[in-house]
Amino acid sequence: MSTQRTNDDTWDIATSVGSTAVLVAAARASETDKPDPLIRDPYARILVDGAGTGMWEHFLDAALADRLSDVDPEAVAMLTHMLNYQAVRTHFFDAFFAEAAAAGIRQIVILASGLDSRAYRLDWPAGTRVYEIDQPLVLDYKAKKLAEHDVQPIAERHEVPVDLRQDWPAALKRQGFDPSQPTAWLAEGLLMYLPADAQDRLFELVTELSAPGSRVSAETMGHHSEERRAQARERFEKFANDLGIERTIDMQNLMYNDPDRADVTEWLNAHGWLASGERSADAMRRLDRWVEVPMAEDPDAFSTFVVAQKA
Repeated sequence: MSTQRTNDDTWDIATSVGSTAVLVAAARASETDKPDPLIRDPYARILVDGAGTGMWEHFLDAALADRLSDVDPEAVAMLTHMLNYQAVRTHFFDAFFAEAAAAGIRQIVILASGLDSRAYRLDWPAGTRVYEIDQPLVLDYKAKKLAEHDVQPIAERHEVPVDLRQDWPAALKRQGFDPSQPTAWLAEGLLMYLPADAQDRLFELVTELSAPGSRVSAETMGHHSEERRAQARERFEKFANDLGIERTIDMQNLMYNDPDRADVTEWLNAHGWLASGERSADAMRRLDRWVEVPMAEDPDAFSTFVVAQKA
């Protein structure tokens, strides 16, 4: 079980926040294996297979839901919901990048990129540069695993091995980033792992580095009461026990649940961007991936997908 976050913590692909990237990649691999997948990531399974053992192995077990359907239908619904959420989230941000590329943007920055494989799998126009910012060990793992399978990026890929709590703009510029050119930024699976003030600072820096016409998209999370967090932990423990999952991380210990966290859409609209958001529950319904789960009636239980363009 992971320990509480600290201001100077670090991780590789198998520990702390790094292990969440493996879970997300496993969900992409699971979706890719479906007969009619919402997204396709042919490299997700490669990245998961080298990460050792963990909860992500259950995401890749296609027969698990069938085995448990008569034993614990609620656990099956929770598992299906988690996998569907990741597919919908990936689909949403894939579309964000496709629209940015169609608008002529050729400079892409993925903040806390984890095991993101978009530089390798999306149909990037010629001349597109993708900058991936993350912990050095995480970037090193991904590059080595894909190189072992002779997988080459479609875009011009640049690694920026730096913690986002450090001077990442300077590191980004050293890799060739040009702040005078429009940029498409992505903060996917990131903001919940930052304190509220660090989230504000992140978007302040993104704004400073963004030329007119730049775009940004982000996955946001709201504040949850301690009662709500306790209920969620209890529900997940039951889910893990019913599925026979050995929990090696406590997701809530990795996240910052700050009550004064800014609403990202409102913050961007107040700082020179034109922003809008779609609740993830609405996106799941729109893409026919909604599953009724115990927290379905809680409006704070679901994230919002934000998109914005700088004037």
